[in-house]
Amino acid sequence: MSEFLPKEVREGLEKARKAALRRKNRLRVRAGEDMYPVLRFWSGGFALDAETAPHLRGLVDVFDGSRHLYQALIMASSEEGGELIFEFKRNTAAVDKAPLDFVRDKDAPIALLPR
Repeated sequence: MSEFLPKEVREGLEKARKAALRRKNRLRVRAGEDMYPVLRFWSGGFALDAETAPHLRGLVDVFDGSRHLYQALIMASSEEGGELIFEFKRNTAAVDKAPLDFVRDKDAPIALLPR
């Protein structure tokens, strides 16, 4: 059906589809000081707009609004339908505190009161 539509109409529909994906998705990828909106996200990678995003490679941070979700090692794998597809080499969940290097007792005190 899209073969019968004029080129301008097809381009307009594609721009509207990308705009809807950007509005719906709050995910962002930060590479250095630059941030790029994520169009699609799945367990093995994500897709960015091919027109605005460069061919990223290396360590990036993934955010949901202002919340830091992941630190990931990525590489650009392909370009499909105006989307630049990136695959994770490593994807680590971000945590707000350092992991414990010992087993904490279930009934251990949380804090000590001074005398």
